[in-house]
Amino acid sequence: MPRQRLLDRIKDSLAKEGLKSRSNAAIDWLHRKVKEIKLNVTAREAFINAAGRSLGSIKNKYFIGQMWLYIYDPKTKETLPFYDTFPLVIPIEQYNDGFLGLNLHYISPRDRIVLLDKLSTILTDSRYDEKTRFRISYVYLKNFSKAFEATPCIKRYLWTHIRSKFLPISASEWDIAALLNIERFVKASSQQVWEDSRKKY
Repeated sequence: MPRQRLLDRIKDSLAKEGLKSRSNAAIDWLHRKVKEIKLNVTAREAFINAAGRSLGSIKNKYFIGQMWLYIYDPKTKETLPFYDTFPLVIPIEQYNDGFLGLNLHYISPRDRIVLLDKLSTILTDSRYDEKTRFRISYVYLKNFSKAFEATPCIKRYLWTHIRSKFLPISASEWDIAALLNIERFVKASSQQVWEDSRKKY
């Protein structure tokens, strides 16, 4: 069975609901699909800790290439121009003290879907289930010139500054999670961050 492109999957899902892309009804439907993660700061932390996976349980080969939500408190936040405390990340490299990942929140929802669509060529399978992940690395991204939207998304995270469990996002929900504005930027608005990121690609 050929891999179905993410953009087509979104359209198909909306069509099954009798909705048109970008309509108010479509937006409402997408938000309802992930309403459990659209919480205030206190409730969000409680939800992730209840539904997520502990740090020890995710430090394995299946961590890389999947999508995760968690709460983060940067070590160098005083010197950063802005940062996201609720990252939506696809890890690409793992280290003893942390990992390198693509935080999709640093680009606009539209560009997130475009990037995921480009990366769909390196999925481990076409089932879009809990085992599906990206065969991805920093070296691959450097050599994949078409995925230029990834450039401002590459961020380094430290294990010791994770402030919650990790909430795994199933591959079947990647596109929906990417479309939602659940980022929590400090020192700048989402629009300001996206405009800054656009200068890098």
